[in-house]
Amino acid sequence: MTDAASESPDFSNQALFTPAMRQFIEVKNRYPNTLVLFRMGDFYETFFKDAVIANRLIGITLTKRGKLTDGTPIPMAGIPAVSLDTYIARLVRQGESVVIVEQKGNTPGAKGMIEREVSRIVTPGTLTDTSLLPEKSDSILLAASFPKKKTAPIGLVWLTLSNGDFRAEEVTPDSFEAALARIRPSELLVDEDMKREMRTAHPEIAVSTLPDWHFDAKRGASNLCATFGMTALDAWDVTNRTTVLAAANALLDYIRETQVDLVPFIEPLKLVEESQFIVLDPSTRRNLEVDESLSANGEGPTLFSVMDHCATAMGSREMRRWLREPLRSMEDTSDRHDAVEAIMGDEPSREHFFAVLDALPDVERIASRVSLGTVRPRELASLRDTLPTLSALGASLADSPLDLIAGIGRSMTLNSEIWERLEQSLVAEPPGMLRDGDTIASSCSPELAELRHFRDDTSRILLEMEERERAATGINTLRVQYNKVSGFYIEVTKGAADQVPMHYQRRQTLKNCERFITPELKSIEDRALSSKERSAALEKELYDKLVAETAKHTPELLAAAKAAAQLDVLCAFARHAAENRWHRPKLSSRPGLDIRKGRHPVVETAIENYVPNDCRLEDGRRMLIVTGPNMGGKSTYMRSVALIVLLTWAGSFVPAAAAEIGPIDRMHTRIGASDDLAHGRSTFMVEMTEAAFILSHATDRSLVLMDEIGRGTSTFDGLSLAAAIAQELVQKTRSFTLFATHYFELTRLAQELREVANVHVAAAQGSAGIVFKHEIKEGPASKSYGIAVAQLAGVPAPVVRRARGFLAKLEAQANAQTSSLPDLFAEPMLPAENDAWEPDPLDAPLQSEPSPADLARKSLTHDLLQADVDNMTPKAAMELLYAFRERAASIESLEKTE
Repeated sequence: MTDAASESPDFSNQALFTPAMRQFIEVKNRYPNTLVLFRMGDFYETFFKDAVIANRLIGITLTKRGKLTDGTPIPMAGIPAVSLDTYIARLVRQGESVVIVEQKGNTPGAKGMIEREVSRIVTPGTLTDTSLLPEKSDSILLAASFPKKKTAPIGLVWLTLSNGDFRAEEVTPDSFEAALARIRPSELLVDEDMKREMRTAHPEIAVSTLPDWHFDAKRGASNLCATFGMTALDAWDVTNRTTVLAAANALLDYIRETQVDLVPFIEPLKLVEESQFIVLDPSTRRNLEVDESLSANGEGPTLFSVMDHCATAMGSREMRRWLREPLRSMEDTSDRHDAVEAIMGDEPSREHFFAVLDALPDVERIASRVSLGTVRPRELASLRDTLPTLSALGASLADSPLDLIAGIGRSMTLNSEIWERLEQSLVAEPPGMLRDGDTIASSCSPELAELRHFRDDTSRILLEMEERERAATGINTLRVQYNKVSGFYIEVTKGAADQVPMHYQRRQTLKNCERFITPELKSIEDRALSSKERSAALEKELYDKLVAETAKHTPELLAAAKAAAQLDVLCAFARHAAENRWHRPKLSSRPGLDIRKGRHPVVETAIENYVPNDCRLEDGRRMLIVTGPNMGGKSTYMRSVALIVLLTWAGSFVPAAAAEIGPIDRMHTRIGASDDLAHGRSTFMVEMTEAAFILSHATDRSLVLMDEIGRGTSTFDGLSLAAAIAQELVQKTRSFTLFATHYFELTRLAQELREVANVHVAAAQGSAGIVFKHEIKEGPASKSYGIAVAQLAGVPAPVVRRARGFLAKLEAQANAQTSSLPDLFAEPMLPAENDAWEPDPLDAPLQSEPSPADLARKSLTHDLLQADVDNMTPKAAMELLYAFRERAASIESLEKTE
């Protein structure tokens, strides 16, 4: 296909196109930025530029459909109708939106142009079909309204169509990214002015736009009132939140446009406050690997994947939400802990709960499809079969002494008329699709039963009539038959033709027989030939009525689904805690944390012998300076502390022998770094940007993890920045901080700042190399072991020896203090609080001249390092060793005389 052919022609020139193409162009003009799938018989076709895009994205064959009147070929690519959902899923995963155009009244052999209309628009944020949705995560549509004043609050409104969850939040510009990372929308809806900025900043999110006039607060208030049948919005506390109302209007307009004639169920709007959850900024979520792995392919273990023992997809989605949104409320968190403890201590009940939950379908998504009228017969049948058991389980839990469990039980206890109506109406095993027929039980409708009788029992009906007519006429050779050409008829031989009754009407004369029709047979023929179409139409009517009646119970079904999901999460928490020796944390109203024998919840599942460690940040300790070798486990230790805090406030038990956790409002991490080339930022710039964000947002109730700050610049610059940042975190921000560093000079902060303490990762170096103990001990590390780690990494032996030589030189120079540069850290690390950070070289102590013994020792060290021992013969090496021993003895004599 040529490049010219792939470009769309002038759609305004109607003379170029056939009538069918004009229909396509009419839809395309309405949705210019959306792929149009145009139903033509057994295929959904794409044309012009859409065909080229579809070919590139999902690999369907690119061909052509004739030519325009000017001779230009029309690019075309088609999708089989039976495989539509599969291809839509692939397109949506790549961020595309799709318009589905269906045929109306497509009767075989019909003449004239087939009428078509848009049936639905599928976008990444408006998915409801189970086959298109990810099983263990939600598809969320988020509308964001940005005010003209840059410092004013941003309005966020989001909807999960698959469960009707409808929420709103007002955030400051500084909190927008953190809110976006928490909500994690599949599609972001903004006005046209913000399109480029959002697509550049968030390439992982499908960004859609609406004209500015959709983001109107006044229309938003009216739209919400009309949607929910209200006269005022005071109860939702959004009346004066203009950006929230503007975003709500845009979202509701977009839903109406994409869902066309479908009316989704939407729960009343819930206003979310930032104070409800512990705030995790985007980099913290990434670094802690809550539910996304940092591995190159993104398939590594995460906190969520390790803990997801849920029996249902609903439970997995709920667990993901709990882990992404740790609570601040001590009461709600304690209720979760109480429930986990009760379930953990009753293994038979826990396994019974799992057995019931395991048999459940995805009630949440089925209920959503019921409200849209798109639910399939087998999905309804799954509700019919499992709701009684779910309701019985709920009834057994409703009297629990624990408020959370009792509330779950009450929500799961459903009105029996929901499944009784389904039991009466559906056949035992309905087909996957309504069009396959035989979904509604014949007992529901005498008319349907009669139509199916004529559809399925025609042969028996004809045999019965044949017996009656033979008895009435006395013609034993009479036969009642059917064929596609003649239809229904009574056949008698030529010799018996004069015996037929007067009411027989001749239909056809053949060589050896005559064929007749009677009024009764004509009636049977009419009913039999139309019974298939009429029974299908009646069945659809009855099915739609059943779905509409079930849809009245959508709120109850969704409440039961959410309750079942919560029970599933609590059971999964309990099972994981029981199997992995996790314990209940103690919640404290006093800020701080005290963890005894804590472990990393993900790492401990991957190694056989995990070394647990303590962490105490309370009673005058707000910062721990963590030193020790690379690969020793500093980062793992810090992440384990953060994850234990997160798990605590998510409602789970924790991987520790004991833990007392105080209130936490935010968690920030500065771990690892990489270039952000898209925004023109170096590794060091990224590092400093993240550090600046932490210093601006952390509070005295925040947990901060800082790993190797100041690495991307010179030693003095990096050390100075690290010291200044540490001082700011301790003295002004006063956050609870784990500060990992290789700048050993920073360990002096513990002597100068009352709330700083040193801890280190224990390691030992022997003849066989370095041994990492992965144990956190009090006090600073004695050395860094960097060269030993390099040797473990496979750095060639000559390079390692050369590095040791350089290190010995540097240490000798430092010890001898022969440099003309002053010792920046001979004085206290920190300047006075109001002093500038500018050490004065004149304040450096005077350096004494080196002694003869020092000079001799330096000479010996130099010659020893320069010796080419790799290329020496054994004899030459022995001679050199004796010579060095003699020089060492002379140095010892010089020291005694001095």
